[in-house]
Amino acid sequence: MTEFTDCLQRRLGHVFADRALLMQALTHRSFGQPNNERFEFLGDSVLNCAMSMALFKRFPGLREGDLSRVRSSMVCQDALARVATDLGLGSCLQLGEGELRSGGFRRPSILADALEALIAAVFLDAGFEAAHALVGRLFEPLLAEVDPAASGKDPKTALQEWLQGRKIALPTYSMVRVLGEAHAQEFEVACEVPKFSLRTVGRGSSRRAAEQQSAALALVQLNQ
Repeated sequence: MTEFTDCLQRRLGHVFADRALLMQALTHRSFGQPNNERFEFLGDSVLNCAMSMALFKRFPGLREGDLSRVRSSMVCQDALARVATDLGLGSCLQLGEGELRSGGFRRPSILADALEALIAAVFLDAGFEAAHALVGRLFEPLLAEVDPAASGKDPKTALQEWLQGRKIALPTYSMVRVLGEAHAQEFEVACEVPKFSLRTVGRGSSRRAAEQQSAALALVQLNQ
């Protein structure tokens, strides 16, 4: 485990003065106590503040509503899980046997929560400036992809506007299935656009997240 956490600290660009903070951030509730649930709560607030600052400085021409939409897309579960995966965070997590067997180290909800906990751990270890800098480093690839002209619209809104602009009937969303145990469910939702005989299926930790992913997949296909 020490080898993994040392590697993680190098990727983060932060060496913990209090290593116990790092270990708690990496400990899922299925493993035992102390775990990272309280860290998730704090990390969410730190991340939102740091991301707000980053977007405020990076896009001086964006209005409040557009900044809020872009921020939402940057701190959603899918974005956090992507950053966590790029970090190799899953291999560093301490999970209970059940979560290990079910592949919890790959589950987007667990990865996203752990990333928020990690941001909180850096904040507790070295203050807001260190956490702010960390967020900047981790999210730079995502920030570079932001198109201000798109106003940060979420995929469902963007798909709806794409179809309305072409006078095409709006898509329908339907539940495909629910996966996992009650405390860690994942949802699969289909998005259908009958005009193009198009059907995409998204997955997320909530129905809304799954709908957004299926809409995003539909947009990709429509724009090919």
